[in-house]
Amino acid sequence: MTSISDEYYGKCLEKEFYLRDTHTVARELLGKYIVRGDIVVKITETESYIGSIDKACHAYGGRKTPRTLPLFAEGGIFYVYLIYGMYCCLNVITEGEGTPCGVLIRGGEVVRGADALSINRYNKPYSHITPYQRRNILNGPGRLCMGLDIDRSKNGVSCLSRELYIAHGEKTEADSIKTGKRIGIDYAEEAKDFLWRYYIG
Repeated sequence: MTSISDEYYGKCLEKEFYLRDTHTVARELLGKYIVRGDIVVKITETESYIGSIDKACHAYGGRKTPRTLPLFAEGGIFYVYLIYGMYCCLNVITEGEGTPCGVLIRGGEVVRGADALSINRYNKPYSHITPYQRRNILNGPGRLCMGLDIDRSKNGVSCLSRELYIAHGEKTEADSIKTGKRIGIDYAEEAKDFLWRYYIG
């Protein structure tokens, strides 16, 4: 019997997709599918982070710590870290080895596996949650990771791994892609004003 994960794996993005300019990857991830077991989520919001010039990036100024080492890897792996000591955030590493860049996956929409996702988020089937809960089920990086049951065990895992990967999805037309300031980085001085957030609008 073919699982949902196997069904989509033939459409898995190639490693070369991630080895390009970070902003290009961030835009082109919109409309792609995150596949995790029987759950499929359409990516609707991303943010770029570029360590060489970006004070919001964990590796700004070449900062290497055990936490930031994945950022220096060759593009095509996941970078998962904790915020507020309790919520995970899912990122994909981009560009070449030694260039600390990545894209944060900020939000998505349910494509397949709504019940499994809802149980992960609210401990009840999708049909039993409120309209408010449905609107907020994946609208934020912590909520997205909760819905997909992603924790730090996925940190450093290949984006081509069958357990968690990104597949070709819907083509997003350029005129439907909006840009704005990134969220929750008021500490980042001039970088807080970079228009490096991309979303389907």
